[in-house]
Amino acid sequence: MMVDAKNYADAMDQFHIRIANVCELDSPEIASALDAVCKVLRVAKIDMRCYDAISLAKRKNGRCILLYNGAIPDESAVFIKRESTDRGNVVIYSFYKTDDGMEWGEEELDKIKVLQTCLFAYNARVRLAQIADQFTFHDTQLGMYNLNFFMKHAGMLLAEGVVEQYGVCYFNLKHFSVVNQRFGREKGTRIMVEYIEQLEELLEDTELVCRIGGDNFIVLFRKEKLDLIIRHMKGLEIDTEDEGESAFVSAVAGYYMADKTVHYPSDLMDRANVAMNVAKHSKTTDRVFYDDALLALSNERKQIETMFPDAIRNEEFRVYYQPKVFMKDYKLKGAEALCRWYHEGKIVAPDKFIPVLEQSKDICDLDFYMLDHVCADIRRWLDEGRRVVKVSVNLSRCHLGNSHLLQSILDTIDRHNVPHEYIEIELTETTTDVSFNDLKDMVNGLREHGISTSVDDFGVGYSSFNLIREIPWNVIKIDKSFLHDEGDELSGKNRAMLKYVIAIAQEMGMVTICEGVETIEQIRLLKEYGCFMAQGFYFDKPMPREQFEEKL
Repeated sequence: MMVDAKNYADAMDQFHIRIANVCELDSPEIASALDAVCKVLRVAKIDMRCYDAISLAKRKNGRCILLYNGAIPDESAVFIKRESTDRGNVVIYSFYKTDDGMEWGEEELDKIKVLQTCLFAYNARVRLAQIADQFTFHDTQLGMYNLNFFMKHAGMLLAEGVVEQYGVCYFNLKHFSVVNQRFGREKGTRIMVEYIEQLEELLEDTELVCRIGGDNFIVLFRKEKLDLIIRHMKGLEIDTEDEGESAFVSAVAGYYMADKTVHYPSDLMDRANVAMNVAKHSKTTDRVFYDDALLALSNERKQIETMFPDAIRNEEFRVYYQPKVFMKDYKLKGAEALCRWYHEGKIVAPDKFIPVLEQSKDICDLDFYMLDHVCADIRRWLDEGRRVVKVSVNLSRCHLGNSHLLQSILDTIDRHNVPHEYIEIELTETTTDVSFNDLKDMVNGLREHGISTSVDDFGVGYSSFNLIREIPWNVIKIDKSFLHDEGDELSGKNRAMLKYVIAIAQEMGMVTICEGVETIEQIRLLKEYGCFMAQGFYFDKPMPREQFEEKL
């Protein structure tokens, strides 16, 4: 049967125009786009079978999509065309003729082949767009939306003028590396997915949770769901599929309730992120809400980050020394090097800049600046014939994972020709999200080179005793919280813990020193329990180098 050339041309033009805006392989809009041309070519039905591999095509294990179904088909009159891609994907198109008793003519079949080629090209474009969408808007590891999709969705809510109905929670799973260490990374990922899936069950169509990266996520929710979200962030017991074992998963969270000051999608994330970072460094709470005070704090943090490069280049940071005293004869036995920042004639408090630098890892540059200046001081004291004591230098755990860390420490000390016995490297105990293996390797490496190591703030972390059992420290520095209660009298619980921490450390061959000593009663208690090294305001506050030199 001859094809009406004009009708065919018009129908194909309409097909190309309509199909250009179709983004899904199984969209009903495809049928609408095909309708006119199928009527001209007497096609009643078109289906498409997709297979991810040739072997699956042989077993007919694939997906069938009905592209068009406009009339009663003649099941015995079918034109079948098979296409395959370089990657081994197979697509089979089946065109069914209308049941009108007349066979397709050669011209009709030729034009059906052209239509099939157009469909295959269109399918390839749609599939490519879907793959691009998958990589652009999805986290491939967990199979969930990513930050790009959050920005896109938040932009839609802004455009619709409804964003003020929503809140945002930026959260970080607490100590999740410990979960990975305990159960393995594969099972840890399943635990993470289960926690997120249970969160998703609380959400509706316009709400979503997205992965930002690692164990950081952001959830967009309607404001009336706030209590549910907070309850979820407080923690859940997640079944590990091992009999009798579960993992408790909770989060540090920053919240922002959208208001009329939101102009861009990034405003939502940035403000919730500011709140989360404050919560992450807080010792009193795991959740913080964004407000004007946090905005001021955020601006202050940005200012510190901006000022830091010039400050370290201009040597605005100074070493202060706080003496360590041996309480049997009350003589100077050592010192801790502490950082003070003098900027434009004023002191910037350490609690203002240290947490900021730790977030940006500028703390690593500051740590080596301090170590270098301490070594320079010790070298000069030795050259002047002074009595030199061991000085402990704080090192952030942000360094861990740096394969050159040990060598960099040794190079800094040896550049000043300082005997290793005069340096002690002090690490804080409060962070647990670091591999014990990295820490153990570094401590062992320092010991091999005759450099003492100490664990700072012992007793305030989540794995204190595991830390001293696994890692061969020289010194345990007991946190001042053991000496201080809200009332004047130290509780029986704190007394017992203090006594046994000292006993355990000494039994393991470690020296104990207590920080934050402020009263004669605390000194008597420490001596009673067998701890004879201390530092604190009772003896001396941190002092400038020149003042400390008078004590040598």
